[in-house]
Amino acid sequence: MSPRTQVSSSAYQDLLSILGRVGVAEGAPCRVAPLRAAARQLLAGYPTAALDARVLLGHVLGCGPAALIAADQEEVGLEPLTAFAALLDRRRRGEPVAYLTGEQEFFGRDFHVTPAVLIPRPETELLVEAALRPLPHGGRLLDLGTGSGCIAVTILAERPDSRGEAIDLSAEALAVARINARRHGVEGRLGLAPVPFEAAPSGPFDLILSNPPYIPDDQSLPTSVESYEPRQALRAGADGLDAYRVLGPVIAQRLAPQGTALLEIGADQAAAVTALLRRSFPVHQVSVKRDLAGLDRMVTITPL
Repeated sequence: MSPRTQVSSSAYQDLLSILGRVGVAEGAPCRVAPLRAAARQLLAGYPTAALDARVLLGHVLGCGPAALIAADQEEVGLEPLTAFAALLDRRRRGEPVAYLTGEQEFFGRDFHVTPAVLIPRPETELLVEAALRPLPHGGRLLDLGTGSGCIAVTILAERPDSRGEAIDLSAEALAVARINARRHGVEGRLGLAPVPFEAAPSGPFDLILSNPPYIPDDQSLPTSVESYEPRQALRAGADGLDAYRVLGPVIAQRLAPQGTALLEIGADQAAAVTALLRRSFPVHQVSVKRDLAGLDRMVTITPL
């Protein structure tokens, strides 16, 4: 291996320093186990430091968690070492791990992600779980603001008899959704269109879903979110309700008579969102479901 001092990356030099403190001499082979431990120290300011170090090293070496453990005593060459250090530099600045690897797990599947799309969150899996029950055999769904496509793609993958449409204003986001649809074998059953909510395909749809932007413009967010994730997928006006004001009439015009609509909400928005949606659905049941943490997370619209 070439002398490690040839690389000037801040994280690279810090890794060398940590490795030296644990007895790995300058110029000696660098192995997986001490490198992973050194990276964990380097990311000590993050609560997920150990996981981040493991995921990023596995990404660089092209191996999963089990294979990474089995490779503890394998030597790491200069090229993967410098690539790992570059990722650690970016992670220390706050960039999300999902953007560094280009992958995020959702509902048991790996999804491609880029900074053009919101990173899929575990709490959004509640939306998918709730959607699978009311979707009839051969049903048709509409995903409003699809982003990475994780919601629509997952439902279609779980229900191979169904088909759907998904829209997003961002052509870059739709390119990511198209990759995920192809990856999970649903591309032929999912239409994608770069249009606003109001121009969504006409119904009727048996199921309509949306995880819209709902963060108020002045609400503070962690650096990893504020500085890296797309603003248009997060912010929704002064009160965070702009998207719901549009979605109510849009869904009402497209939902089948016996259809169901599911929308993700912020934890403190249940009363405001249900009030807005009841204007468009005066004879439907508009109710709120909580997530596993006990927080209001989803509004459902169902026929009485």
